Amino acid sequence: MKSGSKVKKIFIFTLLLLIFGARMDILVGRDNNGQGICTREENDMILRSRRVWIGGQFVEAQLEIREGKIQGISPYGSRGADEDYGSKRVVPGFIDVHTHGAYGFDTNDGEPEGLRNWMRRIPEEGVTGILPTTVTQMPEVLTKAVANVASVVREGYEGAEILGIHFEGPYLDMEYKGAQPPEAIARPSVEQFEMYQKAAEGLIRYITLAPEHDTDFALTRHCKSTGVVVSMGHSSASYEQAMMGIANGATSMTHVYNGMTGLRHRNPGLVGAAFRVRDIYGEIICDGCHSHVAALNDYVNSKGRDYTIMISDSLRAKHCPPGGDYELGGHPIEISDSGLAYLKGTKTIAGSTLSMNRGLKVLVEDALIPFDAALNSCTINPARCLGVDNRKGKLAAGHDADLVVLEDNYEVCQTYCRGVKML
Repeated sequence: MKSGSKVKKIFIFTLLLLIFGARMDILVGRDNNGQGICTREENDMILRSRRVWIGGQFVEAQLEIREGKIQGISPYGSRGADEDYGSKRVVPGFIDVHTHGAYGFDTNDGEPEGLRNWMRRIPEEGVTGILPTTVTQMPEVLTKAVANVASVVREGYEGAEILGIHFEGPYLDMEYKGAQPPEAIARPSVEQFEMYQKAAEGLIRYITLAPEHDTDFALTRHCKSTGVVVSMGHSSASYEQAMMGIANGATSMTHVYNGMTGLRHRNPGLVGAAFRVRDIYGEIICDGCHSHVAALNDYVNSKGRDYTIMISDSLRAKHCPPGGDYELGGHPIEISDSGLAYLKGTKTIAGSTLSMNRGLKVLVEDALIPFDAALNSCTINPARCLGVDNRKGKLAAGHDADLVVLEDNYEVCQTYCRGVKML
């Protein structure tokens, strides 16, 4: 009896091994190079490439993604993989902190489906994190706009993550307003700002203001104390006023060179402050039109690899067919062949139609900025500026699985938003 029982146990054990082996054959196949290819539940995968951006360089590696996070990173080929991107570049997802709209939608529209469509489609250019940005308008328009963003965040959406709202205006300078509607410009007010913040359900995380009009820097200090990034822009501030803005809590500058006092050797202005103070952030529009590529090179080399922030400053016309009638802040605009937007019938620049992957290409290929500094400007730098670098901006275990697969010509092959394949 004991001998028969032993044989029976061996038989059952062998059968289990055969079943498990068959199951593994289903789960693990082989690619053309003899490497394992795994099939798992969606959003629970391993992907790999011979060029994964880790620690400021490309490394042969594979990423294990589970429940929207990077669970771990291991050497290339050490385990089976669901996706093998060969030698394509795998980099962190792009973060755009200053963008008004795209696909025919503008943040000020206050329309939920337009915002959802934007978030769902913007990963086409590698964007995985975003601050929908308002433009100066009357209080009822701005209130509706920020409340719409809050509602969509609360109710749910797909695609790029809304990391907050960029509140550009209405607290700007009349002389340096650019295309911002002059009739809606207002003096900084803590009380009014708190009204907007309440409507936004606390989602305003970044504000552009002119520091010279902020009496006693009250709004600057209030925002600093409540975790809102203060960015100086659309401003006639002198160099000295900029220093006081920084001393009272400003930590960034809005689209450097544009909408601010220029650099002169006896009057450095806001641009001079952006160059001189290397440990505050500064946005830059990298289309080669808002600022000459030589100016882009000068700025990034002065600011350094850790504080430059690339932005699109894009308008609703981005990713729309050529032609068409558009508006910004209630004023008509027209799109030039270069992609620049102008107030209709004027030479006043109103914004861009820049995609972030093209901005990266302009910085590297035309402005001749080293790849690591250029990539930092649209990944870890904006994440750090917003205080979300504990989960965004780099490929590391524990971080969100936000990543972009780039061709050598900077076209986007695939984008993952929190582990979800978007293209």
